[in-house]
Amino acid sequence: MTSFSSAASDPARPVASSLWRDADFRRLWVGQTASQLGEQASLVVLPLFAVLTLHAGAGQLGVLRAVGQAPILLLSLLAGAWVDRWRTRTLMVVTDAGRALALGATAVAGLLGLLGLPALLVVAFVVGALSVFFDVAYQASLVRLVHRDQLVQGNSALEGSRSAAQIGGPALGGALVSALSAPVAVASGAVFFTCSFLSIRRMRRRESVPAGPRTPDPAVPPGAGARQASRGPERPARLRRRIAEGLRFVAGDASLRTVCLASAAFQFFFAAVMTAYLLFLPRELRLSGAAVGAALAATGPGALLGSVLAARLPGRFGHGPVLVWAAALGDGVFLLVPALHGPPVTTVPALLAVGFVFGAFGQLVNVTIMAVRQSVAPDGMQGRVAATISFVGMGTTPFGSLLGGLLAQAWGPRTGLAAAAAGMLLSPVLMALSPLARLGRTLPGGPVGS
Repeated sequence: MTSFSSAASDPARPVASSLWRDADFRRLWVGQTASQLGEQASLVVLPLFAVLTLHAGAGQLGVLRAVGQAPILLLSLLAGAWVDRWRTRTLMVVTDAGRALALGATAVAGLLGLLGLPALLVVAFVVGALSVFFDVAYQASLVRLVHRDQLVQGNSALEGSRSAAQIGGPALGGALVSALSAPVAVASGAVFFTCSFLSIRRMRRRESVPAGPRTPDPAVPPGAGARQASRGPERPARLRRRIAEGLRFVAGDASLRTVCLASAAFQFFFAAVMTAYLLFLPRELRLSGAAVGAALAATGPGALLGSVLAARLPGRFGHGPVLVWAAALGDGVFLLVPALHGPPVTTVPALLAVGFVFGAFGQLVNVTIMAVRQSVAPDGMQGRVAATISFVGMGTTPFGSLLGGLLAQAWGPRTGLAAAAAGMLLSPVLMALSPLARLGRTLPGGPVGS
């Protein structure tokens, strides 16, 4: 049998009664929270700067969002292979520093009047690429840091902080764009990434890189795998082999296959929705940057509720039914948005309600899906499984963003938004027709999510 050298499966490591007593977990949580705030703020600031300051059209906004999302398609599998062979703390620290430097340089260029659409495209790609590595690394880091029976508590805390970032990030970004300037708003992202860098850098527990299942390499002597885990970059052939192992593992599991397909459908149409949405709010509903930020931030309070529900509902009603119904309700609520008309005093409260419902059910799906993935994958495959699902699911977002821009340009933001929102319902349909819908109260692999 393969053994996994991970904190999550080390019987010699004492189980803390509460993760909050674990200093390294607190540092990971603080760093991840700051990182999510920076990422959420940047996702709002860069498109708003393009629309409100550079007067970007629908097609140009679609290209900007697609460029920022392209690294998910290009780099996710590579990130998964690296994460499974490197210490996650190192990757998180390096990516935080890189994003802080990229946004800091962008802010300076903006203050000097040198920030245009080409520069925004470069920044969006760089920040997106570094975010791919950070997101895969922090998910694998939790599995190495805590015991399996603490994963639900850890995921709830991390996803709760992501929910808080969804409240603060968009609201702060939109407010700064409206009240001050786009360069100042961009600089806020650099500050958050710097805070994340400082917190994660203080993690002290020595991380053991798991030697997960892999195809034997004839060029490597028996017993040398553990030494190579921290030796450095792998040969291209071995790296490709490890990526292929992750793909085969996900393809061979019915639940993970469905997660990939449903995620791909959702992310494709949601990217189209967001492109049309970011045009619909300021141009059709005449909302200010601050109001746009508030509408986007409304998903945050809902996601906080979703994190709480995710710790209770799957264990009561079953993971499969919760996934199907939560996805159907969360995705379906966006069909109400294109019907909105009138002044901000009536449209903004409606947008806040839609965002809250979408955030609550969307977060319920996210946390439940994460528990399914973590329970199925062994420790040595966590990074590659997370990256494979991200590659298949999130990899569709650049094409969705382009589609959203084309729909808004051809049919107008309102009709384009309605068409994209209807497409989001494909995701719960795929889950309902799959073995994923039959998952019960207890997941395979032990106490995770039970």
